[in-house]
Amino acid sequence: MLSSSSTPSSEPHAESTIHQGAVIAAVSFALDLTEGQPPGHSLRCAWMGMQIGLSLGLEEEQQTELLYSLLLKDAGCSSNAARLWELYGNDERLVKHDYKLVDNQNFLQLARFVFRESAPQDTLRNRLARILYLGRNGDKLATELVQTRCQRGAQIAKQLGMSDNVAMAIHCLDEQWNGKGRPEGLQGESIPLYSRIALLAQVMDVFHQTGGRHAALQEVKKRRGTWFDPALVRVVEKLAVQDKFWEGLQEEGLEARVLSLEPIAQRKVLTEDLLDQMAEVFASIVDIKSPYTHNHSQRVRFYADEVAQELGFSEGRRRSLRRAALLHDLGKLGVSNHILDKPGKLDEEEWAAIRLHPVYTEEVLSRIPGLHTIAKMAGAHHERLDGSGYPNSLHAEQISLDTRIVTLADFFDAITAARPYREAMPLAKALTIIQNEVGTVIDPECYAALHARVHGWGLA
Repeated sequence: MLSSSSTPSSEPHAESTIHQGAVIAAVSFALDLTEGQPPGHSLRCAWMGMQIGLSLGLEEEQQTELLYSLLLKDAGCSSNAARLWELYGNDERLVKHDYKLVDNQNFLQLARFVFRESAPQDTLRNRLARILYLGRNGDKLATELVQTRCQRGAQIAKQLGMSDNVAMAIHCLDEQWNGKGRPEGLQGESIPLYSRIALLAQVMDVFHQTGGRHAALQEVKKRRGTWFDPALVRVVEKLAVQDKFWEGLQEEGLEARVLSLEPIAQRKVLTEDLLDQMAEVFASIVDIKSPYTHNHSQRVRFYADEVAQELGFSEGRRRSLRRAALLHDLGKLGVSNHILDKPGKLDEEEWAAIRLHPVYTEEVLSRIPGLHTIAKMAGAHHERLDGSGYPNSLHAEQISLDTRIVTLADFFDAITAARPYREAMPLAKALTIIQNEVGTVIDPECYAALHARVHGWGLA
């Protein structure tokens, strides 16, 4: 786990120039969590996919489009998480992980998958009922899940300022060469080239992680002409005899190697406004994961900014605070919906999983040059002044004022928004509950600022 010793700060500021690629590469680790894949999955796919693209002689603009198609291929993955949990009654990250090992054109493999993944902890009777339902409606449900994921992923790409080609590549990720893929049933060269490369790279990484070079290459050959473009498989066969192709997948230096593949002329330095926009988009990826967190990050940003204004923060400091508030729950992409959406109390194991989400948040944001202060701020939002918080049991002197504001804003929204186990709470009652936590959980100065703002709205 990362050390989260967050010393009280004055005014957070960008620590260096921030490139678009660095932000996308960092957030891809959060997408890997949601897909149940080992860390670096998207980066490894990007490495392999880019080697294929370079072998094909893609132009510089095409190389950049391919790179972002690969890094963002799972951008829509959180949008069907709750539905997968509902259908399978199992940790949807495990379902997604195991499904990537299945050839869905092989009935026996598919049947085994459904039987194995369907509510393994439930009674036999309930399991069989679920399996029967999935069997009867499998094709329709699979199309629904893929459409949700691919449409949302394409939308996110456009919101991030990506080209139509990148958005279409993400939309068509699950199309297969013989026309039996989803969501459109495209066939052959009607499938965008970037999509064909991304699906091929994805399967290669999954099987390389579980069985090494031989397993990856054999699976690609096995699906030649069904899932994969035969011409691209021939390119892979040529690349596979080169040690540097496989050595490029090693964890050490992977992110730098992948980012170096973007042509220099195509690299984009982010303005402050673009960085704000990206933070909003990534927050939406988190919030859509559960029906109970819709717009949570946006509301936390609003409450945090209201408190900061009341405390007289400068615009620059408020801007950093707003970003931290938007991204504070990024690590929840690594928590299963069977925990996030549970309509009752969590057990110890489930609480342990919840306590990891700020760790994931800090780990992801710390990968972005220029956002280390924000990473610390967001990663400590569940710490308490009395030292009883998580993940690092920090005490008041170790928790910055900015972090204390995010903590308060998150707490306030948590008790005023509807949750699986209770209705939304009136603002006046929420303020009373928070007041009881002042000095142990909540900073007195921050509470006074929130209290003043809420009464200023005339709602409490």
